[in-house]
Amino acid sequence: MPKDAIERPDLHELYLARLAHVRAAMRKADIPAVLELDSNHIIYATGASNMQLFTLRTPARYLLILADGPTILYEYVGCEHLAKDLPTIDEIRPSEGLDTISSGGDVAGASRRFAAEIAGAIRDHDSEIDTLAIGRFPWRAVDALRAEGLTVTDADAALLPARAIKLDIELPFIREAMRRVEAGVRRLEETAAPDRTEAETWAEFHYSLMAREGRYISTRLFQSGPNTFPYFQEAGSRVLQPGDLLCLDTDAIGFENYAVDFSRTLRIARETEVSTGLQAWMAALGSKDSFATLVVNGRCVRDRTFATGRPGDGTADQAA
Repeated sequence: MPKDAIERPDLHELYLARLAHVRAAMRKADIPAVLELDSNHIIYATGASNMQLFTLRTPARYLLILADGPTILYEYVGCEHLAKDLPTIDEIRPSEGLDTISSGGDVAGASRRFAAEIAGAIRDHDSEIDTLAIGRFPWRAVDALRAEGLTVTDADAALLPARAIKLDIELPFIREAMRRVEAGVRRLEETAAPDRTEAETWAEFHYSLMAREGRYISTRLFQSGPNTFPYFQEAGSRVLQPGDLLCLDTDAIGFENYAVDFSRTLRIARETEVSTGLQAWMAALGSKDSFATLVVNGRCVRDRTFATGRPGDGTADQAA
């Protein structure tokens, strides 16, 4: 594997910049406090990661951000040491599990304790704050926050705009995440061969992503041959055949938790007899190349539209 393009010492600077970006978005949206459960949002705001997929589905870890105050991470019990060196975290406290399993069967009691703790932390900083923007917490926890006198709003009003507008410091990390995901797709393409199943071939992409410090892949959208249409079929036990088309969506959460999502259509080495699916792929490729020649300076969209022919019938080439 090539040497990583970005070294670890740069990460704290990245995390601090993103936290400042979140706080600026909070002030713009007139949100004094955010309480977030989503592990992707927590990683973005602080860099603090812990059992990411488990905590995406289990409400047992959350983050409180004051727009003009401290950042408090409520960490899964026994894991407080994981974020202790992060400059984005002012304090780490133990969390309450807020579902049946993580609360030990006492969701109502855990929700009351959780809400009292959060309300106390906010009021210790500023007793005038009575509005809290939250993520997707369980309904009992939300009711308990309201019972503490807090008005509940949507945290995405600040977090999504902040994450959508990229900072200059983020761009090298995003490019690096893309490079590593592209390397995974190359590995998949190089190892795709007849007599391997879709699942075996898809696993090559997973391996490459994990080996390059990726996080996870959100879907199993990899199909071959007749499984490529209709779309959204998942990788399974079908054995790849010579001449098959292969379709995939990366749907990857990659290096430093940046999402890299693109689609690719590949093919197994063609047979002597060209399949109908491969003929369609070749026609689409030819049309794309022909259409690209119509994009020239001084030619408006309307002219390009009426100049194009039907895919694969040769008229697009004549129009160009």
